[in-house]
Amino acid sequence: MRARYKPWAADFIKENTDIVLPEPSQYFGKWREYFSNDAPLHLEIGTGKGQFIKGMAKQYPNDNFVGIEIVESIIVSAVQKIKKKQLSNVRLLNEDAMDLTSIFAENEIDMIYLNFSDPWPKNRHEKRRLTFPYFLKQYQQLLKPEGKVVLKTDNRGFFEYSLASMSQYGCIFDEVSLDLHELEDPTNVMTEYEEKFAAKGQPIYRLIAHIPK
Repeated sequence: MRARYKPWAADFIKENTDIVLPEPSQYFGKWREYFSNDAPLHLEIGTGKGQFIKGMAKQYPNDNFVGIEIVESIIVSAVQKIKKKQLSNVRLLNEDAMDLTSIFAENEIDMIYLNFSDPWPKNRHEKRRLTFPYFLKQYQQLLKPEGKVVLKTDNRGFFEYSLASMSQYGCIFDEVSLDLHELEDPTNVMTEYEEKFAAKGQPIYRLIAHIPK
């Protein structure tokens, strides 16, 4: 995701450590303690400008949500949305998602969302795709036995790659949709990208899968 550089972003993040948590590894195995409840914990990898996680937090006010976004100039938009709605069940991390196991403990997460992830189309970049086995292994460890991965994308190539990679890893698919909006799912919360592509009539692909332990 490209974003206009915001020179004030780093300072803004430091001013909002109640929303963007510094040193998140300190909450390893203690996320429910942090949120002061035993509600389901949802993780969005690549939160972007925060429309999805904001919408989910409003739709499921009794659940907890953590969003990861590495780009400072992008995550600040998510912070602004969370502040405006005063959502206490959302926290953000300005971190790289390469090592999730240093932030979350085994069986600590209920749902993982991959929304319009960078497809990294060149073969030499395959290891960066969020459905490469390196990442699937982490999801398998962090998710509860009944936990699921939900992926949405407009990129057919990345979707097909993900189906193959996840199938080879042993994932079991609960849903595979080649046109999400034909399903008319009332629970679907759209991202900024999703609204943009859907308005142009482009199909949105979605899969829901679980990873047996």
